[in-house]
Amino acid sequence: MAPLGKTLIILGLSIATVGALVWAFASLPWVGKLPGDLYIRRGNFSFYFPLATCILLSLIVSVLFTLLSR
Repeated sequence: MAPLGKTLIILGLSIATVGALVWAFASLPWVGKLPGDLYIRRGNFSFYFPLATCILLSLIVSVLFTLLSR
C-alpha cells in the first residue's frame, strides 16, 4: 500500500500545481486571446478553442523538459 500512497500524494500535488498555474495565468491578459485562437459565434452557439495558446504552452513545456533532462 505504500507505493499507492506515494503515487496518490504525487498525483494530488501535481493537480494542485496545475491548478495554481491555471489560476496564475488567468490574470495574464494575452493568455487565451492570441491571434490563432479559434472563436466561432453563431446565434445561440459559441465555440472556443485556444489553438495558438495550446501550441505556445506545448513549446514552453517541451523546452523546459529538454532543459531539465540534461
